[in-house]
Amino acid sequence: MPMGYQQLKFQQFDGKGNPKQHVTHFIETCNNTGTYRDHLVKQFIRSLKGNAFDWYTDLEAGLIDGWEQLEQEFLNRFYSTRRTISMVELTNSRQWKEEPVVDYINRWRNLSLD
Repeated sequence: MPMGYQQLKFQQFDGKGNPKQHVTHFIETCNNTGTYRDHLVKQFIRSLKGNAFDWYTDLEAGLIDGWEQLEQEFLNRFYSTRRTISMVELTNSRQWKEEPVVDYINRWRNLSLD
């Protein structure tokens, strides 16, 4: 590694949340450190975990030929799975039998943030 090199620290995307925001954070992190666009594809896997990481590793070899294509494939895969949660759904959300309160609160928050 070059002298003075600092490994980038990316927000991790697991297939939940807003994929457009993730791409924006990822590009901004890379731009702040002078990473060139052709390196974005190589760095992107470091920002993924869980289902998103599995998706990336299952991509067909040779399918991606640049950042723009990877970004489009990523958004096609994860943005299309988002749905709008209504206030009625949030209000009707109930704690499951024997579900710890902390788990219920986290589940409710995840619904409201998606």
